[in-house]
Amino acid sequence: MGISRRDFLMRVGQAGGYSAAFLTMQTIGLFPPAAAFAEPLRVEPGIGKGVKVAILGGGIAGLVAAYEMRALGYDCTLLEARTRPGGRNWTVRGGDKVEFSDGTTQQCTWDAPNYQNVGPARLPSIHKNILGYCEKLGVELQVEVNTSRSSFLQNDAANGGKPVVQRQAINDTRGHVSELLAKCVNAGSLDADMSKDDRDRMLTFLRIYGSLDSAGKYNGGDRAGYKVLAGAGDEAGVLADPIDMHTLLDENFWQGMLFEETFDMQATMFQPVGGMDRIPFAFAKALGNVVQYDSPVTAIRKTPSGVRVEYTHKGAPKALEADYCVCALPLTVLRKIPNDFSAPYTKVMDECVYAHAYKVAWESRRFWEQDYNIYGGLEFVTTGCSPVWFPSANIFSKRGVFVSGYTDERESEFGKLLLPEKLAESRKTVERLHPGHGAEIEKPIYVNWGKVAYNEGSWIQRYGPGQERAPGITFTPSGVPAKEGKAQTRTNAGYQTLTEPDGPVYFVGDHVSHIVAWQEGAAVSSLRAVQMISDKVKAKNA
Repeated sequence: MGISRRDFLMRVGQAGGYSAAFLTMQTIGLFPPAAAFAEPLRVEPGIGKGVKVAILGGGIAGLVAAYEMRALGYDCTLLEARTRPGGRNWTVRGGDKVEFSDGTTQQCTWDAPNYQNVGPARLPSIHKNILGYCEKLGVELQVEVNTSRSSFLQNDAANGGKPVVQRQAINDTRGHVSELLAKCVNAGSLDADMSKDDRDRMLTFLRIYGSLDSAGKYNGGDRAGYKVLAGAGDEAGVLADPIDMHTLLDENFWQGMLFEETFDMQATMFQPVGGMDRIPFAFAKALGNVVQYDSPVTAIRKTPSGVRVEYTHKGAPKALEADYCVCALPLTVLRKIPNDFSAPYTKVMDECVYAHAYKVAWESRRFWEQDYNIYGGLEFVTTGCSPVWFPSANIFSKRGVFVSGYTDERESEFGKLLLPEKLAESRKTVERLHPGHGAEIEKPIYVNWGKVAYNEGSWIQRYGPGQERAPGITFTPSGVPAKEGKAQTRTNAGYQTLTEPDGPVYFVGDHVSHIVAWQEGAAVSSLRAVQMISDKVKAKNA
């Protein structure tokens, strides 16, 4: 007897939680990956001659818009409130000061050349546009190690709270699942769905995929690692004892094991050599005096001929008249600036909700490399500040900076803690995974994007009540799909509003894309806006 698609998804959700069910639905076409690439600009050279454009915000979206529009002949001015380019693309190094909107300050004292990308920290190979700009601008890239089979998973309720090495968790899971499926095939449970040849081929595959013995049993294997490594002479090595199926089926282990299978987390990942901010600084160098720093916007007004942007420059009031405005400011900031936007746009700005993602970074002896053979990658815990994220830069050096805690704290218990308490929780997470090493980490830096001026949030979560940032699936608390059949597409009128201009004002940023929280989303939204403005200019000139 066959199994219905709904029952299949229910079982996957029960065993593997949200991630397993989500990835399964992607695979069978119920929930397409949220990825899109911008088409090449179809614009005549010099189309922007004589057209003035005000670009608000010097993050990746604003920088891409300025770079492309200046190349097309537009007269561009980019206003950036800070004294640096990049927006959320921010790399902290020794000597830098971290300041929050509530007056909190921290001084970074890390050794050179250590750094931490407190905003975006990886570039997927599928993000062709942002990678293309790195090539054009001469930004040198290196591999970002996004996963390591030597890293740990930890669950207080499993394995006595002791961490489990990922290579063993992943391969023991494959072995146990393969053994169970082989039993089903041999018992004829799938005869209605498989021919004899298919059954034979499936059994052969399962023996290889799951490291099963000739009897179809899983007894461990070298893929899962060793208790004692092999050497010379009689030192053949001792395989690790397999972890029992009950422990492995805990959904919180599955979350960590499946992390690298997420569409935009799959190898190969990249990062700029020396820090992610190499990208915005390369844009700024190419743009020269197009970028005007220390220029926060104070008002945005439409005019009969375009737009008037009021701002201050080094404290002095200024104004800029332009034919068009490319607005790359976060909605959390934009809603506080006096404007005359149309009602649908102000509604989205007033009702949207941004995440308050945080990172806690520590400097330390590279115990993860020296003591545990972990070079880059992430570790996951079920209680505490997850994940722990080790650096891919300067491998084999004596000291490094790593993250212990990177998630949204906006409505969490962690978010209610005072800074010293947050740092203590972050340290405890390191101790959970690597007992004894929590005491040797030092010089912490904590960044919460909800408290960073001119951002006030990390990425958009909702465009309004019931308007999550992308179509998706409704899940029960246990991680099981709550709806049968196809994905339940949520109405996202707010997003659709932002994709269209409000008169001369065009909105850009990752929140105006389906690639939220990635620099690629910021880039493709600006490329789309440049195309739309150029199409309008062309029509006017016709």
